[in-house]
Amino acid sequence: MIAEIIVSVLLVLGGFFGLVGSYGLVKLPDPMTRLHAPTKSATLGVGAVLIASLIWFPARHGVLTWHELLITLFLFLTAPVTGYFIAKAHMHLGWSRDELPRPAPGKDWATFCDPDKESFVDRQARD
Repeated sequence: MIAEIIVSVLLVLGGFFGLVGSYGLVKLPDPMTRLHAPTKSATLGVGAVLIASLIWFPARHGVLTWHELLITLFLFLTAPVTGYFIAKAHMHLGWSRDELPRPAPGKDWATFCDPDKESFVDRQARD
């Protein structure tokens, strides 16, 4: 009984987050703000549904499966990386260096840095 309530709450939460992520994807004004809807809300929605499935099968059938846990783990690891790559591609295709916020003095955006200049990693390795 308690497991069914927990599964039901997780499914409703997952549906709510999926709805919010879908609405944000459609209604937010530009690609950079629109990017947050699927990487945040929809990821939490799918994660809640997978965790509900992870609870349901041992409670109902007595069979413990780790597939849902692994899918949830990979989802939470890959969604931020995918969002980062989409944001970098959008920066390269749609923005110039002057449109970005100014970085710290003496620093530059790695995306727009001159490839012939020494990088921070190169300086750390040299020192």
